[in-house]
Amino acid sequence: MVSYLFKRLLLILPTLLGIIVITFLVIRLAPGDPAEMKLRASAQGMVQDKAAQSIVEETRKLYGLDKPIHIQFLLWCKRVATFDFGKSYKDQQSVLKKIGAALPITLTLNILTIFIIYLISIPWGVVSSARPTGLFDHVSAVILFVLYSLPSFWVAMLLMVFVAGGDYLNLFPIAGFISDGVENLSLLQKLTNVVWHLVLPVVCLTYGGFAFLARLSRATMLEVIHQDYIRTARAKGLSEWKVIFKHGFRNALIPQLTLMGTLLPALLGGSVIIEQIFAIPGMGRLGFEAVLNYDYPVIMAIATIDAFLTLVSLLISDLLYVVVDPRVTFEAKT
Repeated sequence: MVSYLFKRLLLILPTLLGIIVITFLVIRLAPGDPAEMKLRASAQGMVQDKAAQSIVEETRKLYGLDKPIHIQFLLWCKRVATFDFGKSYKDQQSVLKKIGAALPITLTLNILTIFIIYLISIPWGVVSSARPTGLFDHVSAVILFVLYSLPSFWVAMLLMVFVAGGDYLNLFPIAGFISDGVENLSLLQKLTNVVWHLVLPVVCLTYGGFAFLARLSRATMLEVIHQDYIRTARAKGLSEWKVIFKHGFRNALIPQLTLMGTLLPALLGGSVIIEQIFAIPGMGRLGFEAVLNYDYPVIMAIATIDAFLTLVSLLISDLLYVVVDPRVTFEAKT
């Protein structure tokens, strides 16, 4: 186990470096120039062509975009090594400061979403697998299929029309993470206000993942409960629910652990569509706006952080396999 962990940690560095190289090249080779974008945004076409070209060249020099691409990459690697992601091209704010402002919002939204998904979907899938030909299983299959088929942006628009300031009910706020003037409220009132704003985004983020994970839990449990050791447990006279949850459920967790390898980067990545629709200033919206503005430092910082968290998540998932199933071992067989 120790030797395996050491080897995986050593592999993280070259893998991360490869991901950074590919991401850097894809971003830099894409059409568009942040210097020209900044000029258009600030001057609005009122600058003469000759003066505009001079401003563009000065801006490129200020950002270091006039250097060869391999020099730019080495400078970026140096910044990553020192945890200094530079300043945003858009507003000259520190990239870490911008990420620090968006990260708590995204974490709050995604932790709540993932907790609800797992809290409901896994018991749902287990109960459905216990009676695979029963009425509950057939009805839930239809419900989950419909939920999985609904586009999140369409559901978001429906909710905004019917329950958030549209022509019908006005129960929830239509945009934002918190109301104006909330500084004067008590802590409990602030928390209530945040929850009130998050109801609709959480609903839009939850139902698709819930439908997928519930079906996955059902499928893995159906595969496990037909194994010989499950028949042996039943032959010993154990109750059906004890057989399922004590003997079957633990062995059915392997696919869920594999899926958990995507959770850590998802927590920080945010949801571009939902955050944009509900005007939530999280990581997803920050990354989307960075792409639109050719804000290279922000794009690269988010991509680097997500890549690192993905590699760490995969390592954690592998280690959890041993905890769930003692038969799994990383030692070489002789």
